[in-house]
Amino acid sequence: MLRLDLHTHTRFFHWNEGSPTWFDPLGARLLGRVARHRNLDGMALTNHDYYRPYEPGSSLVTLPGIEVSTTRGHVLVVGPDPPTDTAPDKHTPAAVADAAHDHGCAAILAHPYRNSTVAESDAALDAVEVNGKHPQRRAKVERLAVELDLPLVGGSDAHYPIEAGRAFTVVDANERTPEAVVESIRDGRVEPRVDNRLSDRLLRKLYARVHRAKGHADRSD
Repeated sequence: MLRLDLHTHTRFFHWNEGSPTWFDPLGARLLGRVARHRNLDGMALTNHDYYRPYEPGSSLVTLPGIEVSTTRGHVLVVGPDPPTDTAPDKHTPAAVADAAHDHGCAAILAHPYRNSTVAESDAALDAVEVNGKHPQRRAKVERLAVELDLPLVGGSDAHYPIEAGRAFTVVDANERTPEAVVESIRDGRVEPRVDNRLSDRLLRKLYARVHRAKGHADRSD
C-alpha cells in the first residue's frame, strides 16, 4: 500500500500561473519534507498547465503530473508521461482525458464543485477527487462518483508546503512506479483519506471564504 498525495503545487497560490518559476525546485523539496512528516510515501507534482521533473526527495515516490485548465474546469493528468505544457482554457476535458490515456496516464476530475462543469462533459475520466480544500463536500463528491461509476482519490491541492498531505490516497499498488499507480487508479484499488488536524480545519474555513467571495463555490457548502 502507498500513501500518495495526488494533487500538489510547487509554488504559492497561482503566482505566474502556467509557467515555471525559480521557486519550483525549492517548493518541491519543501513539499517533500512535509510529506515525510505526515508519513506519506510520495506525491504527484501537478502544477497548472506545465510539468517539470522536480525532485521532492529521494525517499519519496515522485509521480509526474499536471493540472490542465480545460474549457470546463480542471483535470489532473498523473502518470509516467504527462504533457509538459498545455494552453489554459483551450482543450476540452474529453481531449485531455484521451491524451492522458494515449500517454499511459490517469485523468482525474479535480475539485468537481469548484468552478467546474467537467462532470457534465463526455470525458473518459478515471477517478474523481476528494479535494483537501473542501472535504466537507465529500458526500456530494461520493454521490457524483457513484453516478459516474468512478473511483475516488484524494489530493491536498497544496499551494503552500504546509498543506501537503491534508488529503491523500491510499493506493493498492504492487510497485512504487507511476505505471503501477495508474493501473491501481483505473482498477479502483484506491481510497481517499482526509487529515483533520487543527491547522487543516482552519485553512479549510479560510479557503471556503475565499472561494465563495470569488464565486467559485456554492454558499451552501
